Amino acid sequence: MNEHIHSSSVRVLYGDTDAGGVVYNANYLRYFEYGRTELMRDWVCAYSDIEKMGFVLPVTECWTRFKAPALYDDLLTIETEIRELTRLKCAFNYRIYRGGDNGKRRLLVKGYTVHVAVDRTGKLTRLPPDIINKISPFAPAKPDDDEY
Repeated sequence: MNEHIHSSSVRVLYGDTDAGGVVYNANYLRYFEYGRTELMRDWVCAYSDIEKMGFVLPVTECWTRFKAPALYDDLLTIETEIRELTRLKCAFNYRIYRGGDNGKRRLLVKGYTVHVAVDRTGKLTRLPPDIINKISPFAPAKPDDDEY
């Protein structure tokens, strides 16, 4: 994690858990999305503003490492950072913690997602300079990104 870490909190809903009473694994991707959405809203712009610009940022890659389970009613802290920024993509790192009764928090999950900019027809497009300029203070830009 770098020096620019965004923190948000979410409480585990009963519907987020499985028959074993733990958060179902796919829901951690929803928590990643929550952290990413709040980071973008606080530091760049709301995702709805991005859509109004005529493009979207679908997930093209994700990775998750489970360390310990979250349980119903746990208050989770989602730490999100911008991992990489290029003209075509943006990647985010995540760490999800649960606070302990003793004041110590426990790492439950870590992971990352990669997003590319596509227009409304699904065609790969470059991120607008305005968006690059707003994100770049939080992550190093990499101008050579024609691998997509």
